Amino acid sequence: MKSNLSFYIGIRYALSKRKEGFLSFISGFSFCAMALGVMTLIIVLSVMNGFDQEIKQRLLNVIPHVIIKQEKGLSRQDIDQLSARLLASDSSIQSIMPFVEDFAMLGHQSRQQAVSLKGIDSGWSSANPIAKHMLIGSVSNLQAGEFGILLGSQVARKLNVSMGESIEVILPTLSVTPLGAFPRLKMMKVMGVFEVGAQVDAATAYIHEQDARLLLQLGDNYQGIQLRLINPLIAGDVIASIDVDIIKGYQLELWSDQMTTLFQAMRMEKMVVGLLLSAIIAVAAFNIVACLILMVSDKRKDIAVLRTLGARSDQIVKLFIIQGSAVGMVGVVLGLILGCLISLFIGDILFFFEMLTGNHVFDPAIYMISALPSKLLLKDVLIIVVGASLISILATIYPAWRAGQVLPAEALRYDQ
Repeated sequence: MKSNLSFYIGIRYALSKRKEGFLSFISGFSFCAMALGVMTLIIVLSVMNGFDQEIKQRLLNVIPHVIIKQEKGLSRQDIDQLSARLLASDSSIQSIMPFVEDFAMLGHQSRQQAVSLKGIDSGWSSANPIAKHMLIGSVSNLQAGEFGILLGSQVARKLNVSMGESIEVILPTLSVTPLGAFPRLKMMKVMGVFEVGAQVDAATAYIHEQDARLLLQLGDNYQGIQLRLINPLIAGDVIASIDVDIIKGYQLELWSDQMTTLFQAMRMEKMVVGLLLSAIIAVAAFNIVACLILMVSDKRKDIAVLRTLGARSDQIVKLFIIQGSAVGMVGVVLGLILGCLISLFIGDILFFFEMLTGNHVFDPAIYMISALPSKLLLKDVLIIVVGASLISILATIYPAWRAGQVLPAEALRYDQ
């Protein structure tokens, strides 16, 4: 019983129905704030994980997973030989296509927009993902020699162009004439608009690969090849498994390298939001401190009696640590349960409220999504729960130490 004295009395204090309404209010407020903070953090981070996954899936549907290129370019024969060796070396490679791309400036009237200009052929497998995201027009509208162009929805919006209009395509190379050096410029007709729902829509345009090679003066060569993988998330492992002799002398670029800035911004946004929402947990911790300090003042006589009966100072400290931690830990557990349940069913909950109100939170005609995505990660849950639990325990240390310093003689003298 002596070994469990601190635990027994601490739990009794935490569960007792005290007459002091103010102390009960602060204790209840601490409990609710801790539960709310943990629940909110789990839900918000899960939704952000869902958006992150959604954006990655949309990007990986249209961008190459791995790019292998050479500065001098590759002939069709070189591409066929390299493709055969790569397909034989790793079964996780789904398809291989040649690629042609460069940066360009698009102009229409007084509007301009910089884009990545990519060559594509409707017969390539890389054209199929784009075809699924066409708003108007079709990938098959791109015919060699006609100099048609497909624009991302945001590019078309910024240039204020629509189907059938002509735009200027200015390449970052110069044409030398007797009158001087001029940038290479070509008028192209808009043959379609696509919308992936990601960064691609604001910075990408497609033309036929033969037109691209002609504009870039590549002749019969291509700049390199692009690989599509069965599982693009293991692109690094796939490259590491390829024989070094096969890719020797080539430059490699993974899909994650192409979108480094975007993914860094998303990670930073998640971290900042997490830190801001952690303020709710900090408020709960401060309330635990305040509640325990008031409790120590209120229980000075009880502490003195316990000390007189033989309780040690460290047992008194443990008593109040257990009492304060119990309030915080119960709040953490409740927040964990509610946060996980809401995160798993947030799509259904949102749909239910939409059915009740008759309004769409995410109107498909305006937004790029029609439902709120959510992905609950065990790593995030563990960090939140462990962090909140540690904060709850640390918040009890100072008030508990103050309780351990109470002298029995003085407490009994002044509490008569």
